[in-house]
Parts: sequence; C-alpha cells; structure tokens
Amino acid sequence: MHSTWMSFRSLTQDSSVKNQKLKPGTLKRIADFAIPYKVSLTFFLITVVIDAFLIVATPLLLRKLIDDGVIPKNTELVTKLALAVGIIALLDALFSMIGRWFSARIGEGLIYDLRRMIFEHVQKQSIAFFTRTQTGALISRLNSDVIGAQQAFTSTLSGVISNLLSLILVAATMLTLSWQITLISLTLLPVFLFPTKWVGRKLQGYTRQSFDINASMSATMTERFNVSGALLVSLYGNSKNEKNEFSAKARKVADIGISIAMLNRIFFIALTSIAAVATAVAYGVGGHLAISGELTVGTLLAITALLARLYGPLTALSNVRVDVMSALVSFERVFEVLDLKPMVVDRQNAIQLQTDKPEVTFENVSFTYPKAEEISLASLEIVAKPEIPTSGRVLKNISFSVKPGTLTGIVGPSGAGKSTISSLIPRLYDVTDGGISINGTDIRDYSIKSLRNTIGVVTQDSHMFHDSIMNNLLYAKSDASIENIQSACESARIWTFIKSLPNGLDTVVGERGHRLSGGEKQRLAIARLLLKQPSLVILDEATAHLDSENEALVQAALKDALAGRTSIVIAHRLSTIIQADQILVIDNGEIIERGTHEELVSKKGLYYELYERQNLQSDLI
Repeated sequence: MHSTWMSFRSLTQDSSVKNQKLKPGTLKRIADFAIPYKVSLTFFLITVVIDAFLIVATPLLLRKLIDDGVIPKNTELVTKLALAVGIIALLDALFSMIGRWFSARIGEGLIYDLRRMIFEHVQKQSIAFFTRTQTGALISRLNSDVIGAQQAFTSTLSGVISNLLSLILVAATMLTLSWQITLISLTLLPVFLFPTKWVGRKLQGYTRQSFDINASMSATMTERFNVSGALLVSLYGNSKNEKNEFSAKARKVADIGISIAMLNRIFFIALTSIAAVATAVAYGVGGHLAISGELTVGTLLAITALLARLYGPLTALSNVRVDVMSALVSFERVFEVLDLKPMVVDRQNAIQLQTDKPEVTFENVSFTYPKAEEISLASLEIVAKPEIPTSGRVLKNISFSVKPGTLTGIVGPSGAGKSTISSLIPRLYDVTDGGISINGTDIRDYSIKSLRNTIGVVTQDSHMFHDSIMNNLLYAKSDASIENIQSACESARIWTFIKSLPNGLDTVVGERGHRLSGGEKQRLAIARLLLKQPSLVILDEATAHLDSENEALVQAALKDALAGRTSIVIAHRLSTIIQADQILVIDNGEIIERGTHEELVSKKGLYYELYERQNLQSDLI
C-alpha cells in the first residue's frame, strides 16, 4: 500500500504531467468528423430531449400522488398515478436505448472514418517515413489511440448531452417548486466544479505517458516477436536484460494505472459526499418549510427526488469531462500522424503514363536524404529522435539514358549510391536537384500510380506477406487467372517446386517468406513481377545472397523477365550484367566510368578491379 501511494505521489508531482496542454483547435477538428452524421445526430438529440422531460416527470407525479392521492386517501388517483409512473419508467428505458443506439452509430461511424483516413494517409507516406518509424509505435496509434477516441464517442457522447439537458430541466423544475431549496443546492455547484479542472489536467498527462510507454512496449514486442527479431534474440540476446527492460516499462504503465484509478476514486468519493451533504441540507430546510406550511409533503419529496437527479448528472458530467480530456489525448496523437504531410505526392493535373517502350533519362540528378523532422515524428521513433543529418549528397550530378528495350547495369562499391538510383525512378524519394524523365516527360508530371504500375522491382530480399503463395502472387495482379499464374511461375522456374508442395499454391510462406529458401523466395518474386507485366524492370542485387545453384535458376528466370523490357540491373555479381548494353560504375555518388563490359575491362579502372576481384574469389572457391 505504501509503494502504491508513493508511486501515485511521484506521478502527481511529475513536471511532464503538470505541463501537458491540449493543442488549439482539437475540438473543432473532432466536430468536423460529425458533419456526415447530422441526420443521426438530429434523431439522437430528439430522443435525448424526450428522455430528459421524462426524468423530471416522475418526481412531479410523485408530488401529486402524495398530496392529492395518499394524504386525501384517493385510491383511484393513487392507482392511476402509480400506473403512469410505471409507463414513464418504461418509456424512459425505451428512449434511453434508442438514444444509445444513435450515439453508438455516430461514434462507431466516426471511428471507422478515422481509421480509414489514418490507414490511407500512412500508405501515402514516403519510404523515408517507414525507415525511421518504429512499427509498433505506429500500430499503437492506429489501435490504442483510436480505441481511446472511440470510447469517448460511444460511451460519453450521450452522457454529455443528456446529462447537460437533464441538469437544466431539473434545475428549472426545482425553481418552480421551491426557489429557496434550489438556491441553497446551487450554492454547492462551485464545489463540484473546482476539482474537475485539476483532475482533468492530471489525467491528460497520465494518459499521454501511458500511451507513449504502451507504444514503446508495442514496438519492443513487434521487433522481438517476428522471425528475424526472435532469431536475433535467441542468438545474441540476454534474456535477463530483455525481461528487465520490458518489466520496467510494464511497471511504469501499472503505476500510471494505479494513479489514474486513485484520482478517479478520490474524485468520485468527493463528489458523492458533497451530494449527500446537499441532500441532507435539502431535507432539513425543506422539513422546516413543510412544518411552517410553506411546502407540502409531496413537494418536499419531489424536490429531494429532483435533487438526486440534479447532482447525479452533475457528478456524471464532472467524470465525463475527465474521460473526454483523456480521450482528447488519443485524438491529438492520431492527428499528429494525419498532419504529417507525405514527401512524395502527385502534382496537380498529373498525367497517366502508358508506354510499352519506356526510355529513362537522368539529367544532372543530385540527391540528399531528407531531414528526419521532415519525414517522421519523434514520438514514433521512440529511441532515435529526429536530428539534422550531417552527411552530404548521396548522388552528385548523375546523368545517363536507358534506351527502350535495353539493359543497363549499375555497379560499384557498397554505399556508392546504386540503390538510391533505383529508389528515385518509382519516386520512393524525389530528387533534390535535376530531373528524371520517361519518354521525355519528368516523372513528377506522371501520376504516382501509373508510374509505379509501369515499373517492376525485385530487390535482394523480396518481401512476402504471411499468406499463401497464391495471394502473394495475386498482390501484383488481383484478377490474374490460374493460367496466368502458372505461366508466370513456369517462366520464373518455380512452378515445379510449387507443385511438389502438399498444398500447392495454398501453401502459407510464413512471415516475410521465412518458410522458403532464398532462391525460392526470389523466384517467387520474379513470378510476381512477370504477373504484373511491367514495361520497365529494376533489379536491385536480386542474386546477391544466393548460392551457385539457386543463382543459376534465378538467372534463368531473370532472362525471361528482362526479355524485351527496358531494364536497370544493380549488380553485386558482375556476371549478371556482362551482356548489358551499357554499364555505369558508381563511386561516392558519381558516375566515374561507363561503357560495355569489354570497354570497361580494357580501361583497367574500378570496374576492372571489381571484376578481377570477383574472378579471383571464384577461383579460390
């Protein structure tokens, strides 16, 4: 108990909690999401108004039942009024259910819109965003934060409106019955409102802390629970350190949860205690007024019944404010993601790229990777906070042309900028200076979708979803027939392997294709490319990590994939580009040599050194 109290005190004194403030305009942005639901909102408000009038009707009937029925001993009237009270109770329940249905419909609809917007917006982000963002932290925004916002709408929307209206109607009705007791009751109103702001501010801070730490835990689990992460932990990890680090985060979340629970309980107890005192005062004052003849017994009972309906909504509204303030934090964290503008977007009036014979031209292209604060959020990086990179340009004044239907090879040492060139063509990044054109038109003038539909890419580690072979292939062409799939797989030299599997095309490849060998995964990626039927093919070291047998199979598959297509091949193994129409040698972001294989060998430059080195390694093997 002592440790619980100490953790509560330490959190309430945390400066990061005290300084938390909501951003201006958050409420307006949330309200804008409700505009498409104005019809449902109108019906919801109608049910709330009816329900509020029913709430004050019962005490008024009780007054008449006592004064005109019980005291005069009018049994017929007592029976009628008791029946009326019962009918009102049923109507109250009915309209309450109808109102809750509309509230849930509005709330769930809003959250559907929000989730869809986030998903679409994140998919529009450039690759640079994903290279810095921790997946677990991003997923936490899409799950935990959206759920927090959802609870605010589905659980508190009806409560806020109905309780506020009930509060007004009850206070007005009480004034008509006894202005003295009503004024005394309302003098306690500031006592209800005083702690609300303080508690709300504290809970905002706790909620932010809780979401941040939960995002960090989610990131840790995402990284450790995939195949690659689990393998790394198994081979290099310190299980004790892993456990201690995760436990520390979980403990912090638990401490925050305790603090939130205690704040809510203290707040609730304080409000209910004030309400109890107010009820006692009403009985005391009302009793004296009844004895003096200024109030009837029925009126006194009606006022005390209304008093419960006054402080009930007031207490609920105070708690709702706390819940809403916590939920606003969720909205803010979601809005942070929505406000992050994509680095690569379509230009206005972008045109469609439709060509079977693309000619790619680089004209004085230079490129520097964007600054972290331009592409990511510090809160999504957890460990690596955005900084201003000190590195210079990755590419410097690159110029070359790839003629339609020809093969261009790109070679060079690691880190020279080869893969950056392949990333610029489909606009995974945009150039810093210069321009890239296809058939004489700047690629930024084409729509991103049509540009990427024209291009097929196979990287050295092709990604596969944790799904069947069939669905991984259909990702390139969703309407492909079985005949199309078989033809692509045969050309990729993978069909025989697929037929040998017990489940054939329905075989699940595992996360990132870990159930397949490197060669099998690459050939499946080539089959996927062939299904897409691109007119421009980019291979980024597609055979770099394969053994000789698998490389031979993949090379045979690539021969079919490149036939008749404009092709750019980034090669680790120079044997893959010996027949290229031109070879570019990149070093330190610049083209230092260009020509055919024979021409470059005769120059005895960097290409010659790389070629000789690989020949020597082959001889040693």
